[in-house]
This record gives sequence, C-alpha cells and structure tokens, in this order.
Amino acid sequence: MSVTYPPLSDLVAGGPAAPSRRGRAAARAGGLVAATLLLATVAVLSIAVGAKALPLAEVWRGLLDPGAPEYAVVHRMRLPRTLLGLLAGVALGVAGAVMQALTRNPLADPGLLGINAGASAAVATGSALVGVATVGGQVWFALLGAAAVTAAVYVVGGGRGATPARLALAGAALNATLYSYVSAVMLLDTASLERLRFWTVGSLASADAATVGTVAPFIAAGLLVALAVGRPLNALALGDDTARALGARPALIRGAVIVAVTLLCGAATAACGPIVFVGLLVPHLVRALTGPDLRWLLPYCAVLAPVLLLGADVLGRVLSRPGELQVGMVTAVLGGPLFLWLVLRGRVAHL
Repeated sequence: MSVTYPPLSDLVAGGPAAPSRRGRAAARAGGLVAATLLLATVAVLSIAVGAKALPLAEVWRGLLDPGAPEYAVVHRMRLPRTLLGLLAGVALGVAGAVMQALTRNPLADPGLLGINAGASAAVATGSALVGVATVGGQVWFALLGAAAVTAAVYVVGGGRGATPARLALAGAALNATLYSYVSAVMLLDTASLERLRFWTVGSLASADAATVGTVAPFIAAGLLVALAVGRPLNALALGDDTARALGARPALIRGAVIVAVTLLCGAATAACGPIVFVGLLVPHLVRALTGPDLRWLLPYCAVLAPVLLLGADVLGRVLSRPGELQVGMVTAVLGGPLFLWLVLRGRVAHL
C-alpha cells in the first residue's frame, strides 16, 4: 500500500490553506469597514434627530459656522451626547467581550455580573455622604465600586477555577444586593433621589463637553489595555499551562483584564448610569461573524456596540416626541426579547 504525501508547499503558510485564510481576513476587514460606515450613519442621525429634526445641511452648518442658529444646539447638546454615546458604547461592548473571554462564560456582562451595580452603589454612596453631583467626582467613586465588585465576583466565583454557573450566581447575588442598597439610599435621601433618579435608568440626556472630557481618558486607557491583552487572552482560552507554554502570563493577563473592565465600566457608568444588555448582546452577535479570535472580536465590538447604544438613544427620542425615553430603558426593552430569541434559536455563541 503506497502513501502519497502532500507537497511541502501545502504544509506551510503558503499552501492551499493560505488563500482561505486570506479570504476570511479580507471578509472580516470588509465587514469592519461596513460596520464603521454604519456607525458614522448612526452618529449623524444622533446629531440630526431630536425634539426638533435638523436637515443634514443645517447639521453641517451647525457644526462649522459659529454664527448659525443651529450652532448652539449642535455643539452644546447633540454633539456631546453623540460623543458620550460613542464612548459609552465602546466601553460596554469591549468590556463585555474581554469578560466573556476571561471567564469563558457566555453570560458574562458588566450588568449581569454586578459590575455596573458596584459602580452605581459607590456613586450613590458618594452622593448621599458627600453630595457628589458632578461626573468628575462620580467617576472616582464608580471606578472604586467597579474594581471592588469585579474582584469580589471573580474570587467568590472560584478564581482560576471559576465556572460559568458560579460566576453567574455570584454576580446575580451581588447585583441584587447592591441595587437594593442603591434604592434604599435614594428613598432615604431626597437630595440623592433628585440627583440620581434619571441617572439610575441609564441616560445620555445630561451629556455636555465637560462630561465627555472627564470620562474620555479613562475609557481610552481601558480600551488600550483591552486591545493589548487580546492576543494573550486567545492563548489563555487554551488553558493556563498551554498559555504559559506560548509565553503568556495568566496572572498578569487576568489582572490586566480587571483593570480594563474597571476603567471601561466605571467611567461609562459614572457618565451615563447603568446601561444593560449592550455588553452582553454585542459580543454574541459579533462572535457569529468573527469567531472567538479577540484580535477581530474587540475591534468589531468597539464599532458595533456604539451603533446599538446610539441607535437605541435615537429610537427613544423618536418614539416619545416631544419628550424622550432614556436609553437604558430602550436597551432593556429591546435587549431582553432579543437575547431570549437568540437563546430559543440556539444562537448563543459558546466560548
């Protein structure tokens, strides 16, 4: 019986598998370009749509001409709101993706694991105890609360031996406890209730240039850490021993992910309040397009999560004219049924 071996060229990167890999990479790159164009379109809609719709010509004039009557509306209200939606969307989408990769838990999400609740509880405490009302003050409390809950969920869930079920249970318990605490603080402190009643449902309505400038450095730093840890997280998905053999350092990777999630979720929650489902849904939907490779997953999430958040914000403004529905309410109403539909159809991506 004779055995025919493939030519050497088929066994190296230049063999027949290479065109297939190049084709997949080209398709992913094309998809990322299309997603970026979609984000640009939604961002324009976010500036143009409001209690009063602005034609594109007036939007452009309001952006560039300080003497135009639309200039104040665009620059003081709609542009900061759009920028904050972009930043918060990036933060929540990327945070959800790296958390799911680290914990190997498809239900890992800043909201479901209690991280947003930790940031909210810390902000409520700061508001009640010292009267913190500005984003500049809230962000430090939010970062502290997010870091504490991230570490607590990871430790209670089993640390290195954490299972998806234990992490989900730990997160659910802390989430319920902390939100009960937030509600108690607001009910017992009238001043805190007035300051936080719109913030607690998740809103972009109070965005201004100062808010954007305050949270942008924290989100940028968290994003850089998350992107830097993408390749090592791919190795960690194969197990600690394999990751070490490939040159990765599991303890350092886990610490970097906690830092990234703390910065991203803490800053986003301080500015917008707790917004649910963005960090859960977007990585699932993106993973169906890119697979589990974080080198593609994270850029896609960074583009498509703001699409979802800004789209929900625009929808909330359109449905309730001349008022508006807060974006956190819209994402909750849309996200719950959509995720249930994915579960029933067996579309929930496994890690």
